[in-house]
Amino acid sequence: MAKDPAFLFYPGDYVSGTMGMTFEEKGAYVDLLMLQFNRGHMTLHMIQHTVGHLWDQIKSKFKQDEDGLWYNVRLDFEKERRKNFTKSRRNNLSSTNKANKKEPHMKQHMNSHMSEHMENENINENIIINENKTKIKKALIPNFDEFLEYAKTKEPNVDSSDLKLKYDSWLESDWSINRSGKYQKIVYWKSTLLNTLPYIKKLTVSSGPQKAQRNQYL
Repeated sequence: MAKDPAFLFYPGDYVSGTMGMTFEEKGAYVDLLMLQFNRGHMTLHMIQHTVGHLWDQIKSKFKQDEDGLWYNVRLDFEKERRKNFTKSRRNNLSSTNKANKKEPHMKQHMNSHMSEHMENENINENIIINENKTKIKKALIPNFDEFLEYAKTKEPNVDSSDLKLKYDSWLESDWSINRSGKYQKIVYWKSTLLNTLPYIKKLTVSSGPQKAQRNQYL
């Protein structure tokens, strides 16, 4: 069986997920996605041979599997989703061709069987997709400690209390953000947080008796 030559690409998700990246980092990120699509989960040697020192800047876009290989969660999901879709269409076509070769008195029986078969395929496909979505959701939503730790690497004086309010608001919105009155799913939370940090309160060290005080929103 020939290898599937394509996968679904969502420009809106890509743009929101790569905000804050340089053009060079975006190119390296796409190169690794193509490498994963063609070769599967990647060794560190494969990655460094492809993107070199840029790996440190885009490493957050990838996870390690149980064998220590690196992969992008969303790409794995889209590959599996397309695989299940094409398999169900291929099975349906094969069953239809067999049904057309049967005697006329068998057509009614086969049509009933095909309807049931297609329903079962759709149910199975939905189960697989839902399971994958659950895995992706778990992989993409960090706990607050991880959320705070990453924020402090970018803004050491970030107000953790104010950041916790933002974190909780995203959770309450099913890990979504409000953009012009419409909620959009957060796919790459680090990029979204990076764009949000300028609007989070900061703590500044003062020279007086008080060690720190809160600034107003920037």
